[in-house]
Amino acid sequence: MRANFAALLLVLCALVGHSAFAGVRAVDSVGITVNDMDRAVDFYSKVLTFEKESEREVAGDAYEHLYGVFGMRLRVVRMRLGAEHIELMQFLAPRGRPTPVDSHSNDRWFQHVAIIVSDMDQAYARLRSFKVEHASSGPQRLPDWNPNAGGIQAFYFRDPDGNHLEILQFPTGKGADKWHRPAAGRLFLGIDHTAIVVGDTAASLRFYRDTLGLKVVGTSENYGTEQEHLNNVFGAHLAITALRAPDGPGVEFLEYLAPRGGRPIPGDTLASDDWYWQINLRVDKPEAVPSSGFTQTDGALGFARGVIVKDPDGHASLIATEH
Repeated sequence: MRANFAALLLVLCALVGHSAFAGVRAVDSVGITVNDMDRAVDFYSKVLTFEKESEREVAGDAYEHLYGVFGMRLRVVRMRLGAEHIELMQFLAPRGRPTPVDSHSNDRWFQHVAIIVSDMDQAYARLRSFKVEHASSGPQRLPDWNPNAGGIQAFYFRDPDGNHLEILQFPTGKGADKWHRPAAGRLFLGIDHTAIVVGDTAASLRFYRDTLGLKVVGTSENYGTEQEHLNNVFGAHLAITALRAPDGPGVEFLEYLAPRGGRPIPGDTLASDDWYWQINLRVDKPEAVPSSGFTQTDGALGFARGVIVKDPDGHASLIATEH
């Protein structure tokens, strides 16, 4: 993990030194590992109203080098909700290791996408009608004493593969303007951000803000019974930092000030392991991307060159260019 981080710094220092590099242009999508693609597509489309846009299978030396998995064959389905995308990833070969059954929301491998809803009560009732697995005890309304989070309603649940997801409703005056426009009967509107548990906000800022160029757009410190029941972690006290690229959903840090016992991402994590997610980032200027460290692909997954890097905690990002 440390070697990956050091390698990224070397590559991106070269980028920053090139006059054409202007940082990450967009958070293109969030990659989510699943074990049964057909079941996952059925869940995201029927329950959450995502629309399937494309499906591809890739294999070969270039993709083995990119993902660091020998003998791999990867099936990827790209799905859209509103203006945002996820990419479901199933490693047909080799199969990875299962997520620990005793995972908690403060473990460092935790990651979710926050899906904005137009009506929390209706959205929760819909999830219950499909018998989704709870991760929170139920929807929580964050208290008004918290100026940056007060009035937000949220609920954590799991997809059929155990991946964490969140539905979120912003009150008037909070969240992007687009989440308050007339929804034309839509219940699930789009993805506001992906959230990751981090061990040290300052170290994560050096990676995502100072190296990749994302901008901090908000902070909050959340605690109390509502936050505890949302995360299902007794005594949960979080420092939250929200960042954004010029386009796409945001990236949100969740640093647990308490309890501090969350487990780190295993250092030998592979892209085929069930707990693996990746944030898919796009850069604009192919001429600014040095060939060293980047893999040339056949373009089947929508990018020509890419490199997968790890942040200080081991969360993965794919940095890619279309040319």
